[in-house]
Amino acid sequence: MSHAIRIIGLTSVLTVGMMGGMSVPAISGDNGPADGYDLHVQAPHLMANGEIGGPFHHFCKGISDTIFQCLLFETTESNAPLVAVEYFVAKKASRTLPLIQWHRYFHDHQEEIDTGRLFILDVDDEGKKKEIAEAAGKTDGVIYHLWQKGQAFPDGTVTFPQSIGVQFPQPN
Repeated sequence: MSHAIRIIGLTSVLTVGMMGGMSVPAISGDNGPADGYDLHVQAPHLMANGEIGGPFHHFCKGISDTIFQCLLFETTESNAPLVAVEYFVAKKASRTLPLIQWHRYFHDHQEEIDTGRLFILDVDDEGKKKEIAEAAGKTDGVIYHLWQKGQAFPDGTVTFPQSIGVQFPQPN
């Protein structure tokens, strides 16, 4: 019996050791869900604690005719941790939400563009930049910040930053 347990234990150790030495991509070939995040935008955010954060590098792609999704990083280093996700939602969709929900989580991208704080990077053609800005201006953004500043790892806290300069309606 103890001989069988030692063999199972040794087999387990060897299997784990051999697998640890292998490096296999999670998805081989093209067309994985991480492909296509080619639109690079940079903008700061108004964090949940009232401080200005970033600027954050947004790597975006369209996933439908009403939604762009962006992966947000603090740097462009290849090992930069993913800190947030932002969705660019067509105003025709996001503006159907109850007003209190929209004001709590969303911001108008046209207002953000008008502040001059949003930069379209890695595009040299000014006409193309204008086209991208016009398309973004027809959307509202909602940001899910997943890895809070100063944390060693994401602890499950999710905050909802806003665009700098967003106006929160005040009751009369």
